[in-house]
Amino acid sequence: MTRTVELPLWLLVLILAFAAVTLASHFLFPSVRWFFRRRMERAVARLNTRLTRPIEPFKLAHRHDLIQRLVYDGEVSEAIRDHAREEGVPEQVGFELARRYAREIVPRFSAFLYFSFARRLTRTISRWFYRVRIDEIDEQVIKDIDPDATVVYVMNHRSNMDYMLVTWLAMGRSHLSYAVGEWARVWPLSVLIRAMGAYFIRRKSRNALYRKVLERYIQVAVAEGTTQGIFPEGGLSLTGEVGEPKLGLISYIVDGFKPGVSRDVVFVPVGLNYDRVIEDRVLIGASRSGVRRFRLRAFDLLRHVLAHLFLKITGRFKRFGYASVSVGEPLSLAAFLSENPHLKSPTTQLARRMMARIRAAVPVLPVPVMAAVLSEETSLTRAEISERFNTMVRDMARRGAQIHMPRSPRFDPVEQGLELLLVRRAIEEKDGRIIVNDSERELLHYYARSIAHLCPGLAIPAPGVPTATKSSAT
Repeated sequence: MTRTVELPLWLLVLILAFAAVTLASHFLFPSVRWFFRRRMERAVARLNTRLTRPIEPFKLAHRHDLIQRLVYDGEVSEAIRDHAREEGVPEQVGFELARRYAREIVPRFSAFLYFSFARRLTRTISRWFYRVRIDEIDEQVIKDIDPDATVVYVMNHRSNMDYMLVTWLAMGRSHLSYAVGEWARVWPLSVLIRAMGAYFIRRKSRNALYRKVLERYIQVAVAEGTTQGIFPEGGLSLTGEVGEPKLGLISYIVDGFKPGVSRDVVFVPVGLNYDRVIEDRVLIGASRSGVRRFRLRAFDLLRHVLAHLFLKITGRFKRFGYASVSVGEPLSLAAFLSENPHLKSPTTQLARRMMARIRAAVPVLPVPVMAAVLSEETSLTRAEISERFNTMVRDMARRGAQIHMPRSPRFDPVEQGLELLLVRRAIEEKDGRIIVNDSERELLHYYARSIAHLCPGLAIPAPGVPTATKSSAT
């Protein structure tokens, strides 16, 4: 026992390394994790006192525990057996595939990142590009909702900036968990998005096992009261208008709801609109081609970012007008089902009613109104434009539209709309008349469609349909 043992130096270093790892993993790391988790729990408890809808324990659970809960769920287990039988593989193979899907879907939520870093990031980026207008009535709308109900924000999808604006909308009230497509599954963006509580989905996947894992995650999250954010259109609008809903995520929520047993789900319609959508030309190009493929090269993106940075540094950068968010009338799932007990397809009817409320909540901004005024014209005087602009805004206001125009009398919305379209070269001014650039008429239609549903007399042609313009004498 007391004899000297000689070891090569490399072997001694290896033994010491293994000993250090064992000590850290069994004694130090658990203590450190416990210490930081206790501090995090105290910080979240203080934060919850300031939130209208506190962070749910489901979001604070260990990610490993959520994954285990998901893969051992009864419905997922049945889907695993079906997958193994259809593919002719052992059930263990199906189980590991389900676990991989669960790891891909379940986020790694960080309250610190969401309520500190994300708050500053979303406000800084949004204000850099836009004058942001958040509807003032949303505070009371959210407060009037049953505190035990699960809130689901349902929104039209105009731009990738939507994520920033909706995060800002919900920031002082609750944490918002929303679905993100495959475009964001790149490092390090994916790490940040997971930490902010978003979950990735494969929008085009038809794998039954994957769809079941995703369905059960959403149903469990809703049952636990996690505030959700959903874009029912399923993707960015290529035409500018509020499109028809895709029923996937909504059907999961409805299918998992048991009247009288489940907690109520309240859908809060949110309308978003912009004076300038950053990706507008890319989306118009995709609409023209008929293929939802966004031809945006990394070089072009970098060039635009550097150009805007240079303008910002030199003090010549002008913001892109308004980016606005407006909240509509909430819709209770329990109330909807009790009022319509005999519907054969409640999900379809529910989605249509939600989209109608989203359309009603879309804010009216200077550029969309100006685009609507000029969409069928070749040239007008400023006086003619001003008269038509103000008449259109008054008519929409009488019908209950959300009008978001400059509050200060120092800023004329007509001039703002004209200025932003002049910068885009969609129009030009000659001899005191505003002349529409025919090559950019599709751009005007894109913005006019965002409010066309609020103007019953406004006829905007479908994408690709030639426009019959009016003469300058009208």
